[in-house]
Amino acid sequence: MQTRRLWTYALAFSCVAGFIVIVLNNFQDQMVFYVTPTDAMEQNKANPRKTKFRLGGLVLEGSVVQPASSPEMEFVVTDLITDILVRYKGALPDLFREGHSVVVEGFVRPITEELRKESGSKSVSEKAKGIDVFFSATEVLAKHDEKYMPGEVAAAIEKNKKKLEEDKEEGSAALAVADEKK
Repeated sequence: MQTRRLWTYALAFSCVAGFIVIVLNNFQDQMVFYVTPTDAMEQNKANPRKTKFRLGGLVLEGSVVQPASSPEMEFVVTDLITDILVRYKGALPDLFREGHSVVVEGFVRPITEELRKESGSKSVSEKAKGIDVFFSATEVLAKHDEKYMPGEVAAAIEKNKKKLEEDKEEGSAALAVADEKK
């Protein structure tokens, strides 16, 4: 009788554990994390992904355009180090603004010659035009208020601001040393 009870408990525990594993596995497939443009480009070079992810950063000033021949909106998302062209088919949210934070969900796609010709005359970032991929957005999430930005994106942008300031200071110091040598 006791062994029968142990087998019943073991079977029940195994079923519950199996159910939990299945639920967590499905939940993990549904999870979407924020990635900065720099991280997205590094990951794309190492292993081009086919899965959907969220790209977060700032909308570059003066980069929002709608090509006459296309129903898609184009804009550039930056983390101050890397710029990536984003194409989105649909109306942008009311809170969407240039120079403010944005999170876009979608996929990285290669730029075709047709797309390159379309965006050749646009005033988008030279860095964004220079790369061979763009971000095809399926959803655009704009900020809720002036202070909203996902924590991962805000931290990455602050880190990049500091890095740019340090590089600028190092460049100024190198120029000063070069001037002293002359």
